[in-house]
Amino acid sequence: MTQAVTVRRDGDTFQARQFWLRAAQLLDPVSPIVRVGFESGPKSFDDVWTEYAAGREPKDASGQPLRREHIQSKWHTSPGTFGYADLIDPEFINANARSLLQRARDAQLANAPDGLGAKFKLVTNWHLDRGDNLNPLISQRSGSIHLDRLFGTKTDNSKAGMIRKLWREHLDIDDHDLRIFANTLTFGTTSGTLEELRGWLDMLFASVGLRRVPAHESVFFYDDLAFQWMAQGRVEFDEKVFRTICEDEGLFSGLAERPKVYGVKSFEHAFDRLEDRCDGVLNLVPAFDKRFIQDETDWSSKLYPELSAFLRDAAGDRPELRLALDAHTTLAFAAGSILDVKSGRHVVLEQRTPRRDVWSADDVPVDPNWPGLEQSVIVLNADAPDIAVAVGITHDITKDVRSYVDDHLPAVGRMLNLGPSSGAGYHSVAAGRHAFALAQAAKNAMRSAMFEMSHEARVHLFIAAPNALTFFLGQQAPVLGGVRLYEYDFEGSRDRTYRPSLTLPVAIS
Repeated sequence: MTQAVTVRRDGDTFQARQFWLRAAQLLDPVSPIVRVGFESGPKSFDDVWTEYAAGREPKDASGQPLRREHIQSKWHTSPGTFGYADLIDPEFINANARSLLQRARDAQLANAPDGLGAKFKLVTNWHLDRGDNLNPLISQRSGSIHLDRLFGTKTDNSKAGMIRKLWREHLDIDDHDLRIFANTLTFGTTSGTLEELRGWLDMLFASVGLRRVPAHESVFFYDDLAFQWMAQGRVEFDEKVFRTICEDEGLFSGLAERPKVYGVKSFEHAFDRLEDRCDGVLNLVPAFDKRFIQDETDWSSKLYPELSAFLRDAAGDRPELRLALDAHTTLAFAAGSILDVKSGRHVVLEQRTPRRDVWSADDVPVDPNWPGLEQSVIVLNADAPDIAVAVGITHDITKDVRSYVDDHLPAVGRMLNLGPSSGAGYHSVAAGRHAFALAQAAKNAMRSAMFEMSHEARVHLFIAAPNALTFFLGQQAPVLGGVRLYEYDFEGSRDRTYRPSLTLPVAIS
């Protein structure tokens, strides 16, 4: 009984926090969100819905304007996966009769009969099974189904054909209607915990002036408040209604002005679209297929120049710049190299962590108990000119880097391994100042290792670290000489190894 109560309460908490992630944006004049609903809308997709302003709405996978997004939230207390067959099983959503797919079909017929203007999204902390036939059909950019892949085969014997056949027969529709329906389905998965969701909300509340709940307090009253409002019949909100009800509840903190935030993204966050809360966003997602760049030459010929132009324009004559980086490690380092230590800009970074949301090089006093940086050097070939550097802050990447160097980089003579003295892990960096100190220590270790070599060495740089730390390390790029960066297949969708990305410095014409 205790476990059942915990599961139900966690599910309610997950749903409430999905609501607040969207509703709080009604207070942001830059956000395109104009209406939000809670437990109101088409059956099974009534957990939360969002309506966007005409002319400012996001685009769906086919480039059409998205006016409404309806969400079915599904929280699980333990890790797991699902596949295309689970969507026809009522038990997958703890239902007795109608499956998630049937309920989504009902919602589509009622709200988007032509398949346009609305999306019906499953938001869950479970992930699509990597081996499931549906997995390669889902867009990493939008969570939508690639219709050209789903309908790219003629028979039902193919992997995509098996999905079509099962869904067609379950819904009792033909391929034409299935295509229309499939165009409205999206999937949003997250590895974030409930506490991380609370951390993202804290950052959002700070930006729109809502009262923040200290992290040490066990009760996050916003969770219950959404259900209290529902019990009072208040389930749909526009900016005016929401602002009034927040004033009545005393939720405003009196924050004077919302800071300007600029975002860079090369992948789409499951819940927190940068366009919904940033004053400007550089969207590099179209250059990638999931986490892999589509054209290797784009790193230097397209992405770096676009990033440079965007950041220099965002910085303008401002002494301080606030950045949100939902981007690859390479782009975080590149951003630092553009806004380097001589740029004269104080950069504040939004770091996705439940403990602290906004990091800068001077955000908190130095704590002598913070883990330092440990280093070791492996001599591979005393006559080879280059050096490989493995910066393993969140993960110990020594073995993976060594394997890649042995197989692909014969010009590397030494390998420098850097990691926190406490051991690699997601909680090994305490704050922005700590990240900056570790980046400085990494730079010094790299310079020292390079100095011991009798020639000018190219640095092959492999990083597993928070983007803020990677940015701070990138700010040191001018003193490191030639640097080649690498990206790792962390999700294992291809071969779980590294690929070269950007080489710095880049000459921009």
